[in-house]
Amino acid sequence: MTENGYQLLAILIYLVGMILIGWYAYRRTSDLSDYMLGGRKLGPAVSALSAGASDMSQWLLMGLPGAIYVAGLVEGWIAIGLTVGAWLNWYFVAPRLRVYTQVSNNSITIPSFFDNRFKENTKILRIVSGIIILVYFTFYVSSGMVAGGVFFQSSFGYDYHTGLLIVAAVVIAYTLLGGFLAVSYTDFVQGSIMFLALLIVPILGLFLTGGIDETVASIRAVDINLLSFFATATATGVISSLAWGLGYFGQPHIIVRFMAIKDVNETKSARRIGISWMILTLVGAAATALIGVAYFQQNPHVSLTDPEAIFIEMGQIIFHPFIAGIMLAAVLAAIMSTVSSQLLVTSSALVEDIYKSVFNADASEKRYVNLGRISVLVVAVVAGIFAWQQNDTILGLVSFAWAGFGAAFGPLILLSLYWRKITGTGALWGMIVGAVTVFIWGNTPLSGYLYEIVPGFILNLIVAYVVSILTYKPNQQIDDEFDKTLELLEEHK
Repeated sequence: MTENGYQLLAILIYLVGMILIGWYAYRRTSDLSDYMLGGRKLGPAVSALSAGASDMSQWLLMGLPGAIYVAGLVEGWIAIGLTVGAWLNWYFVAPRLRVYTQVSNNSITIPSFFDNRFKENTKILRIVSGIIILVYFTFYVSSGMVAGGVFFQSSFGYDYHTGLLIVAAVVIAYTLLGGFLAVSYTDFVQGSIMFLALLIVPILGLFLTGGIDETVASIRAVDINLLSFFATATATGVISSLAWGLGYFGQPHIIVRFMAIKDVNETKSARRIGISWMILTLVGAAATALIGVAYFQQNPHVSLTDPEAIFIEMGQIIFHPFIAGIMLAAVLAAIMSTVSSQLLVTSSALVEDIYKSVFNADASEKRYVNLGRISVLVVAVVAGIFAWQQNDTILGLVSFAWAGFGAAFGPLILLSLYWRKITGTGALWGMIVGAVTVFIWGNTPLSGYLYEIVPGFILNLIVAYVVSILTYKPNQQIDDEFDKTLELLEEHK
């Protein structure tokens, strides 16, 4: 069997496995709550790795290693910001959101939580939330499609569009079949594959480049600044990178895992598993990039055409073709885990938040589930059209969508959970200001100086607070739900 044959066999086994998981989840999905939230039955390990895999995406194995390969550890500030942000998210948001969403009319999406939480301006708030999810997730899903095309192009020499279509077809198949359970179980498997790959590649790569001392010497020979967090850093650059951590509070595809976890007590175990996984994979991604710098310095006859494919190239250099195929499956896992999560959240926004609100729809659960599946297909097709012309880096597409969600929803999630006086009007205007600020700032030269999530998050917070102070009226139902949430959290301490 040829080298490509071994690798394609490994990829084929992986893809078939994902579809089988989708079929298994399909057999366990009976209503919209199952399809969108898995019936709130996830255990801590599945919740943690599912959140991590859907969070890190192709950025972990392609975007981040590519950035560090080119610019060095100065790009590592993003990883630091993300780790801190993820820990804060698990600690402050996860337990309270798990309880509050159940207390507040068993909310199964972020827009429905806002609707049930505020008791005012609910329909327009829910629709605007759904539209923001639809717009920004289309960009996000598009970045996954681009990564799929690049993956098959770099790995097998396939046409970019062929790779894009393969990834889209498999992700659509298992997401459409099994909904949230399929996405969560496949994410768990994909997160495990990513974890092992990011440990094995840099460890074995070190042997290839002569150990730590020789590897460091080779990196310094290329550029001494590659090993420094500070040499080429600017104050606004570090702030922008660390600010990625702010985005966690508003990412629907991540915080929906908090809502789905089986019991609030398990959020602590999930936090420990998730953050450990995250630290080790981020260190592995950075190490892979730096070892790649050393390898190509030591082997000038070998060239790297695309820095974002450094993990793929190192896997092919180090391993037997079949094992290299498994390493390639890790990249595919990173891509597919995020795309599937985003497709599902976008589908839930279309059906649960826009369709129901606009048409006051009252249909059977089976009809809603089928509408959810149709929505998955529609969003995937639109994202695929956007991705057809590869016109941006993966990191560029991801950073824009990440900022959009972080600035639109992050401040409102925190205020909703910790401040009883936030109003629906305050939330609506804060959300609009945050989302619009990111869209405008991100499409001007200002984004080159300061990441758009910073002004978007701050302005949302200010507007939501000020408007809420001006429009606040006591509401006994809101106070009762807020107090009930605090009581339940106290009971579970």
